[in-house]
Amino acid sequence: MLKRVGLFVATNLAVVLVLSIVLRLLGVDSLLQQRNAGINYEGLLILSLVFGFGGAFISLAMSKWMAKRSTGARVITRPANDAEAWLVSTVERLARQAGVEPPEVAIYDSPDMNAFATGARRNAALVAVSTGLLRGMQKDEVEAVLGHELSHVANGDMVTLTLIQGVLNTFVIFVSRIVGHVVDKVVLRNDRGYGLGYFAAVIVAQLVLGILASIIVMWVSRMREFRADAGSARINGREPMIRALTRLQQGAPAQLPKTLQAFGIAGGGKQGFMRLFMSHPPIPERIEALRKL
Repeated sequence: MLKRVGLFVATNLAVVLVLSIVLRLLGVDSLLQQRNAGINYEGLLILSLVFGFGGAFISLAMSKWMAKRSTGARVITRPANDAEAWLVSTVERLARQAGVEPPEVAIYDSPDMNAFATGARRNAALVAVSTGLLRGMQKDEVEAVLGHELSHVANGDMVTLTLIQGVLNTFVIFVSRIVGHVVDKVVLRNDRGYGLGYFAAVIVAQLVLGILASIIVMWVSRMREFRADAGSARINGREPMIRALTRLQQGAPAQLPKTLQAFGIAGGGKQGFMRLFMSHPPIPERIEALRKL
């Protein structure tokens, strides 16, 4: 965990350093200094880091609470029937195989077949399944889905996605304000404070860079789905995971809240350019990847 945090912070600092060098080589720094409108990179970096990582980590810290509230998930503290007892014991067994502490196990009421895992720490996670999934799949297929979710937990995917989001948020905030500064002070030659040009340029730059950042985050999300599928195949075998994905493809579209869609088992129905914004690969591609294992 600490190595991963250090790596992403180092990456973030490296991006800022490269940008600073590029601005100097292009002469932007000199132009700004001539107009007594230089940029305080250190202050801007601190601001960008606070806002970029702050929101991402707050969301991660609250992820289990938000997931329970948004889906109405009920954590099984004492199994009420044989089905709940089987679900808890299966998750505990798969968690041991995946090398993590058993997570909280929850059920939420929804007709679509879906499941998700979330949590700030791999040894204190939450795994929840829909009533539709329990009704619509055979036990070995449910085990495959649970293996997929526990692979996410074991891989630390929730933290990884949060760190990547934090780095990209920081990059967007940092660069958009440099763009606004240059437009206001160099292009529009504004000698007082910040004018409308600054704010307009920041908004446009944040919009464009934010779209590019979303494409990167969604690409990472799709890659981790392939890894989680493979992780489930290693634990339970390939065929149950393929059958589970086939059932998901034939079932009703997933209905998870937007904040949880990237963490569900199902997803990936967009076409053309919009495929770049999918959190999950199309199910046929996931099945094909499993067949190639």
